[in-house]
Amino acid sequence: MNLNISQRLKSFLSNANHIMHISYKPSNDEFNRSAKVIILGILIIGFVGFIISLIIGYLSGSPI
Repeated sequence: MNLNISQRLKSFLSNANHIMHISYKPSNDEFNRSAKVIILGILIIGFVGFIISLIIGYLSGSPI
């Protein structure tokens, strides 16, 4: 698509307006549930990384 600047800007603003109309503010319960899942995911990834670093340190013979 070879659109000029004004057509691209108009398209962007139209898409942004559409997104603003279909989005909503989450309820407190939904926000808390999402936050708990995100924190749990971060902790799991950190734990897995720590275990991997322990294994690599053990295999290479050097301390952490």
